[in-house]
Amino acid sequence: MSDRKPKPDAIDSWNGEIIPRPVGRRELIAGGCAGLCALPLLGGKALAAAPQDEAYVAEARHYKKLDEQRVECELCPRKCQVADRERGYCGVRENRGGEYFTLVHSRVVALHIDPIEKKPLSHFRPGTNALSLATAGCNIECKFCQNWNISQFRPEQVKATTISPKQMIDLAKDRRVPIIAYTYSEPVVFYEYMADIAAEGNARGVESVMISNGYILPEPMRELLPLLAAVKIDLKAFTEKFYDEACTGGKLQPVLDVLKLLAAAGKWFEIVVLLIPTLNDDPGEIREMARWIKAELGPDVPLHFSRFHPTYKIKNLPPTPVSTLERSHAIAREEGLNFVYCGNVPGHPAESTYCPGCEKVLIKRYGYTILENNLSNGKCPACGRAIPGVW
Repeated sequence: MSDRKPKPDAIDSWNGEIIPRPVGRRELIAGGCAGLCALPLLGGKALAAAPQDEAYVAEARHYKKLDEQRVECELCPRKCQVADRERGYCGVRENRGGEYFTLVHSRVVALHIDPIEKKPLSHFRPGTNALSLATAGCNIECKFCQNWNISQFRPEQVKATTISPKQMIDLAKDRRVPIIAYTYSEPVVFYEYMADIAAEGNARGVESVMISNGYILPEPMRELLPLLAAVKIDLKAFTEKFYDEACTGGKLQPVLDVLKLLAAAGKWFEIVVLLIPTLNDDPGEIREMARWIKAELGPDVPLHFSRFHPTYKIKNLPPTPVSTLERSHAIAREEGLNFVYCGNVPGHPAESTYCPGCEKVLIKRYGYTILENNLSNGKCPACGRAIPGVW
């Protein structure tokens, strides 16, 4: 990681609070803990950017103990074997004397109220808002990550604020937001915090949605599912080569396994594919992906093709041509998928939801805004066809 010139903190547009910037190595070393405390987010307790603060250290779930005080993480497919006083690949889980701990429980680095359409979820509570949160860390490194300044940093490098699960649900209730979204970075790596918030929310009438890369082992996913109302999975591509090269040693098959698990469990989920020119936009690959989705998951799973913009480590490629999204959309529809969307293209007709029977516009969108919602009790008002989703 290279030193970076300090940049101003970003201001959250909905409440004026501070969204913390990452702390550069030079600043961290020079300043110690002085001056690195995050300003309170919505009244939460400010924390110094240092994981030694026990306020947010909790024992991790899904690991096993090995000889010589080593542990093996059983949360994600990397299955890191971690020596005493070392961390797993994600950088937020640490072995302390043969016991594994998460360093980000209740350690919030970003907090916003977003429309659910921004996740994107198009068949789940359209027009509602979600209290969206993240901690530092991720279990893969996508070279095209849009939120790399929190996902690719360790907890001590990003300013954070303590917000307990109870406080998070208190906040959602106070702001009259019916949904919590675990997003921005990767919720798999703050699994314990996510599960505790979701459990508290379920007891108090606040739903939870997981916005994830799907890089999680089946057992922890099964354990989490009863706490979730919906899941959105970023399917990075449909080749192992892409996962290995563009996602630093990630693997495709575990993500496909999780998608099949979600389908078998009957949990509502949607899929997003960020199309990157020359890397994962080959028409043959898109066709193979669409065929697999229909055969293994069913024709009614919403599939979103989103437009790439240069960022992080991929700045040499142009934004995805809209024609590429339209071509992929056409292929997926030809292969029998009923609900296919084009994302990051405000005003495009393929942002909207259509009845696959009579083609009536059911939900008309412009960006994240709902212009019309013509559904009638979850059905097309013209032909009566039931439209899958959580309405």
